[in-house]
Amino acid sequence: MRRAAVSIPANIAEGFKKYGLKDKRNFYNIAQGSLEELRYYLILSKELGYCENTDEFYKAIDTIGKMLYGLIKSIQ
Repeated sequence: MRRAAVSIPANIAEGFKKYGLKDKRNFYNIAQGSLEELRYYLILSKELGYCENTDEFYKAIDTIGKMLYGLIKSIQ
């Protein structure tokens, strides 16, 4: 879960420094994949009884997902 969470901003930062749009999109897409991986781990944690109230986490994940989508659209 931590690895996926850390991977999101790391890929955004790495993509930001790339000059080519294809490279930028690739890193931003990897960040989106890590975000979805984090969403899965949150679902799994709830099902296994490790977490109870996950509503705020889901809201944050949705917000970040929309921001990433906007970032990708802005460079196309």
